[in-house]
Amino acid sequence: MSEHIETKPGEWDGERRPLFLAPMAGVSDLPFRLVAKACGADVTITEFTNSTALTREAAMSWRKMESHETEVPFIPQIFGGDPGDMATAAEMLAPTADIIDLNFGCPAPKVTKICAGAALMGQPDNLVSMVDGIIERVDVPVTAKMRLGTGQGANNAIDICRELEQIGTARLCVHGRTLKQRYSGEADWTELRKIVDAVETPVIANGDVVDANSAKLCLETTGAAGLMIGRGAIGRPSIFGELKVGLGWMEENELPWIQELGDAWYERSTVGQLFASRKWCWDKYIQFSQQTVGLQPRWMKRHAVAFTKGLPGAKKVRHMMHGAPTPEMFADAISNYLSAKPTE
Repeated sequence: MSEHIETKPGEWDGERRPLFLAPMAGVSDLPFRLVAKACGADVTITEFTNSTALTREAAMSWRKMESHETEVPFIPQIFGGDPGDMATAAEMLAPTADIIDLNFGCPAPKVTKICAGAALMGQPDNLVSMVDGIIERVDVPVTAKMRLGTGQGANNAIDICRELEQIGTARLCVHGRTLKQRYSGEADWTELRKIVDAVETPVIANGDVVDANSAKLCLETTGAAGLMIGRGAIGRPSIFGELKVGLGWMEENELPWIQELGDAWYERSTVGQLFASRKWCWDKYIQFSQQTVGLQPRWMKRHAVAFTKGLPGAKKVRHMMHGAPTPEMFADAISNYLSAKPTE
């Protein structure tokens, strides 16, 4: 077992288990992953990236594979429908990766139409064969993320997980929905429990964890080796620290944005605290961008919308995007907006 992958734990009794930032296209860029780490995420994974594009040396795809010395473990995630390209991309990544993760969970039509992502769950023999070929060609642990099934017929994640365990897959992550569901309905944590019980490989639970209460219930229901947070972290990387506080794994005053504000944090209204935590995260995002990939306007705009969503006056953000002539001025404009101290 890798130093970065623990063995399957027993029943959850309130102890710490790792929190993962999900690999999300257009969200999990390097600066955002570093912010999530600073907020309390234990494991981060790159945006899922097309293996064929990587083998063709596509610059934009390789940019998604950039990391930083503080991102430990470094886990690139790849997807694809061609076994040869998947294995070649994995070989190209292996020298710098601590773990290589394979995506069999994405339900996006642009991915499934090439029989990649969650579509491969409809071809379980090909999926297992693909993973086996990759494991044979790299000397780092290989992990896989998937869904319960395609939604056409009976779910087959248990059978696939058993086979992946037999060929040496180091860790599994399962989203509690099918391909057909995409993100509708509720994640089936009871079905995840059956998968956890069926294999000795550690299984990470994914789907519908949005706060400490749902995190607690998910761990109690599934007995999973950890939790992966996706949509709940968009615009709110602070969720990782908030979950740890809510689960009793750390003290509230240990949260970095509270440490920075001190007693002034407790003088703020609930909305004021929301502004403050998001400002801390935004400023960190800009700082990490400057230290690594530079300020990327497209990335900044996506995150600015997400970081300010639901806040009073958030509609102003779109005007700020168009009104700031430089990325630096745009970054400052968002930071100044988040500096507000509303009373309601």
